[in-house]
Amino acid sequence: MVDAVTNTTALVVAGAAVAVVLLVALALFLSSRRSHGDGQEQLLQLVGEMNTRMESMVRELALSLERAQEEGRRNRYLTELAGSIDLDEVLSRTLEAAGAVPGVDAALVSIDGEEKPIIATLGLSEEEAKRQVISGPPDGHEARAISLVYQYPPALESAAELIRSGLAVPVPGEHGTAGFLTVYSRSAEHRFAEEEIRELEELAQRAGPAIENASRFREARQMADLDALTGLHNRRYFHETLAREVARAHRYGRRLALVVFDLDDFKAINDRIGHLAGDAVLAETAERVKDVVRSADVACRVGGDEFAVILPESKTGDADQLYHRLLGAVGSRPVGQAGRLSVSAGIAELREEDEPTTFFERADEAIYRDKEHGKAQVVAYQEPDEDDGRPLQSAN
Repeated sequence: MVDAVTNTTALVVAGAAVAVVLLVALALFLSSRRSHGDGQEQLLQLVGEMNTRMESMVRELALSLERAQEEGRRNRYLTELAGSIDLDEVLSRTLEAAGAVPGVDAALVSIDGEEKPIIATLGLSEEEAKRQVISGPPDGHEARAISLVYQYPPALESAAELIRSGLAVPVPGEHGTAGFLTVYSRSAEHRFAEEEIRELEELAQRAGPAIENASRFREARQMADLDALTGLHNRRYFHETLAREVARAHRYGRRLALVVFDLDDFKAINDRIGHLAGDAVLAETAERVKDVVRSADVACRVGGDEFAVILPESKTGDADQLYHRLLGAVGSRPVGQAGRLSVSAGIAELREEDEPTTFFERADEAIYRDKEHGKAQVVAYQEPDEDDGRPLQSAN
């Protein structure tokens, strides 16, 4: 970028020097013509030629400056690609670099994934992005680039927001093409040419390894956050997320609820069927938990047969409803060799004075009070009652 700006500055200085020389020459010429009494017509012709040359020079300098700025932006984006292992940031920088290519109004990166593709967009709505499916030639050969031209009915031709053309290049991966980088133009006159293909190819060549490394890092981080046996989030992730959600709820005055539950008599079950079969019971229980929690809820295994679910934007009633869904999912049919299971739970709703630890302890303590009252029920923690000393209220 520094070289581009330096070169452009040199051009501007050179242009200014030429302009000064021309002005001096004009002044000398005018002085000479006046002394010899030559005609006005030649003078006007010379002035017109000089104006034309100056205008042409100004246009060239402006174009040079614009090209240098665009090249500087692209070089900066390309340099920054290798400087991050955060996948969202790498995709964002890739799109910014693609968007800096002249004539580009929107861009899309689509990378093949094990379960679903990774898609990031710039200048496209969610609906537009869903419709953009790029694939290679039907004969299976790998194309260097794919040019797209969209033709619309006459009634739509005047719409300015329509995508008119596109250009896609493959993004290289470790084992072949990992996906596509695609740019779009909304201009009816613009068509992508060889220069844009080369620029996108260079960007895709640099983006491919960066995206692959960032994807691996995300997968490793996700694996580190998961319990290997159940596939639920692990204890560390639970406490990190609980601390974050408690802070958010306090800051913005939001509701937050927590359900902590375990399997009744699981130790006896484990002793009866063995640890391997017991592990299978925990794994099956976790699958049933996943089926009944909401998408916003965070389900975790916090240790042994104890589980917890963080419920953002929720109150005690929401936690109680979740417990009954859990009870139905786990206890409605036999779980492996353990047969039918029951679940005991403690629930709590965040208070103003709560910290993450005290919030969790209230729900966790409620489980043990639950066991004293009987099993297969849910108990909401309450402060000790001054009249009868009962610390809890059953909600089964």
